[in-house]
Amino acid sequence: MKNLKVLLTILAVAFTFNISSAQVTLKIYPKRGAVVTKINKPRVVVHKKVNYYHADGVWYNRVRGKYVVVGAPVGVTVKRLPRGYKVVKVRGRKYYKYRGVVYKKHRRNYVVVTV
Repeated sequence: MKNLKVLLTILAVAFTFNISSAQVTLKIYPKRGAVVTKINKPRVVVHKKVNYYHADGVWYNRVRGKYVVVGAPVGVTVKRLPRGYKVVKVRGRKYYKYRGVVYKKHRRNYVVVTV
């Protein structure tokens, strides 16, 4: 009985510690047209002689040292899809969708398309 009390006390303390130290991460994505001063680890993608910045699945143009959120340019190629993408089928074809942007696999890359 004494061992059971000790075990229950240890479990209660461990459970309380885990709840109190838990952190919640909330990502808020900017809407098109929003101006952002910093973005986390952007990848520069050149498409039709225009530099686009891609970070966390959001596309930006750079204007006067700041970043403006834009729609994904159709036809641009990326090497990796953002985390959290979904597989969708349209007319029997497989596409990948993330935050309203639809990608199609092309060899080892992914191309932004309209469906």
